[in-house]
Amino acid sequence: MSGELVPDHGELRASHEDRDQVVERLRVAAGDGRLTAEELDERLEVALTARTYRELEAVLTDLPATGPSWAGGVPSPAPKDRSRIAVDSASAKREGTWAVPRQMEIESNSGSVVLDFTSAVIGSPTLEIEASVRSGSVTLIVPPDVFVDVDEVAVSSGSVRHRAHVSAGTPIRLRIHVTGKVRSGSITVRPPRPPRRGFLQWLLRRPGPMKSIAR
Repeated sequence: MSGELVPDHGELRASHEDRDQVVERLRVAAGDGRLTAEELDERLEVALTARTYRELEAVLTDLPATGPSWAGGVPSPAPKDRSRIAVDSASAKREGTWAVPRQMEIESNSGSVVLDFTSAVIGSPTLEIEASVRSGSVTLIVPPDVFVDVDEVAVSSGSVRHRAHVSAGTPIRLRIHVTGKVRSGSITVRPPRPPRRGFLQWLLRRPGPMKSIAR
């Protein structure tokens, strides 16, 4: 009895959502300085016209393993229901391809907590954060498609600063709702810092010699 013919993974047809995920990953990589503007344009053209997973995977082979669940044939880690971070005169950081849970409890006592969502694996459309900050700090670094609501945070002798804003018409990939209390500490929401200029970029933008002033 002959078995059913299973098509090769790379030959399966990609969907509009698959292409959109790859496009977003390429843009993040360019923002991190991994791709030049020319490389980004070339790969975006391939991604937007790709018909199969193999064609999409071709533009991701030299980038960190994150993003679409089918990339490399390895599924993305499932998000946890809840996680907890507690620091006391110490620091904790989540960055790179960490999996975003559905709920987080953060306690910062004379310490710092940094959550960088730039390349995070987002498996749920919402994240609830309950924060307790005493003489410490919590920083959320969010890309343009992540919305953060901090209106319900109670502040006592501290500060809540929101410096990241979503432009009108931008599709929201993750909504973060922050609640809790700040006592002599701070909560800051900000966008990723722009990539540092390389030596060649600095050289090209360096101002030319000053013209002598005619007497």
